[in-house]
Amino acid sequence: MNPIKVLVVDDSAFMRALIKDLLSNNKRIQVIGTARNGLDALDKIKRLNPDVVTLDVEMPVMDGIDALKKIMSESPLPVIMVSSTTTEGAKNTILAMQYGAFDFIAKPSGSISLDLYKVKDELINRILETKRVNLKQLIQADPIEPKPLTTIDDNWKQCSVLKTNSYRQGKKLVLIGTSTGGPRALEKVLTRLPGNLQAPILVVQHMPKGFTRSLAERLDAISEIHVKEAENGEIIQNGVAYIAPGGLHLIIRKVGKTLVTELSTEPPLKGHRPSVDKLFSSASQLQEYHKLAVIMTGMGSDGTEGLKQLKQSKNIYAIAESEKTAIIFGMPKSAINSGYIDCVTDLEKIADQITKIINEG
Repeated sequence: MNPIKVLVVDDSAFMRALIKDLLSNNKRIQVIGTARNGLDALDKIKRLNPDVVTLDVEMPVMDGIDALKKIMSESPLPVIMVSSTTTEGAKNTILAMQYGAFDFIAKPSGSISLDLYKVKDELINRILETKRVNLKQLIQADPIEPKPLTTIDDNWKQCSVLKTNSYRQGKKLVLIGTSTGGPRALEKVLTRLPGNLQAPILVVQHMPKGFTRSLAERLDAISEIHVKEAENGEIIQNGVAYIAPGGLHLIIRKVGKTLVTELSTEPPLKGHRPSVDKLFSSASQLQEYHKLAVIMTGMGSDGTEGLKQLKQSKNIYAIAESEKTAIIFGMPKSAINSGYIDCVTDLEKIADQITKIINEG
């Protein structure tokens, strides 16, 4: 099997050498060149024809965002952003996801990270995972601010009919789990939900600490519903999406007649904190609530075990994103293969289904 050819782009000569050394230790990866800024990267992409690019965000001459736009329009290929965890760095990284970046890695300690080895395995795994990427979906990434839909079509009828009409009454919850490709998928879904949605939405998006707040703020600015990073002890409200903070599990607890959020530092599950399984498992304890679970693009199988627990608690309808639209079909595929999914549908139809089920039953 031919190694994956990587171009490393960073304005720091030290960081270029460090990233190259870390990647070169893996026989399945070949670093075929380095570039010092976005303009240099565009030239070397044409000359060297890499399979993957690691791209610094903050660079002189041409920064990572402008370079990414050019790459995805002229020579589309998987791009992994290598970002600082500053507020500005986080905002630019979230923006890069909308412009078609495959994923990102956070530098542990700023622009010059001597301890980059701490994220070596994450970076290598993401590069190897690009073998499975749905490049067509990355190319179609649309950074233009979408408008929420005002009408509901009949796409939902293509899926299993609900086995009960009880969704018309009673308390309801929407639970969403996603990972690689998730920021763009969440934009497609949350921005199309009506502001009067008759249920709260709890979201687990695999991200490190420092990035989920920027994601929530961006989504909130372009959505009818309110989107925020979850805080500990909040009473959850209908029409609000709560995104689990990076590095913390999001759990739902019943206190009296209300539901509150709990943020936990319990150990990661299957390497993830926040964990979709953890969120789903906590929701499975809420017998009197009707749950609508959605699993979208992402690597691995997070969410499948939690989905099993939800199904055992009853009052649950589960949707998985289709292979056609998922940037990475790992998490949806695992959930589908478990037999616990009621509906498999394209990303663009998920918001319609949520609204139809929650607001109309």
